[in-house]
Amino acid sequence: MEAILNDFISAEDLMKFEKKYNAEMAKGPLSPATQFEYSWCLVRSRHSEDVKRGVRLLEDLCHNAKGDELRDYLFYISIGYYRLKDYEKALKFVKTLLRKEPTNQQALQLEKLINKAMQKDGLVGMAIVGGVVVGLAGLAALAIHKGTR
Repeated sequence: MEAILNDFISAEDLMKFEKKYNAEMAKGPLSPATQFEYSWCLVRSRHSEDVKRGVRLLEDLCHNAKGDELRDYLFYISIGYYRLKDYEKALKFVKTLLRKEPTNQQALQLEKLINKAMQKDGLVGMAIVGGVVVGLAGLAALAIHKGTR
């Protein structure tokens, strides 16, 4: 699973799929397959704006999707939100996938990684808050000490 999360698309490959996407858009209706290919590439980009765009395109695809298509869209939306560090949304989409396929091993692994990242971020957040509280307590003690002189 970590290989999927750490897989980045080359700029050349992204450009190739972007050209295909834009050419199809210019001709008429866009096929879901082309939109998925391009959004999948965007989600694998190193640039957060690309990832956000890929997630939006995938979310649009979900409205008319069924079966395997929906599973793939939900999975890559979760990957996108994970990469954006929006773990709550990533968890929401992976849980939607797991409601449909409770034994999907990739989704179960992704859920564990999302929960682990949320715990890590929560602990880091708590450490920052704790540091601020200790700092404020120190300043208050210093002020009190100066006031008693």
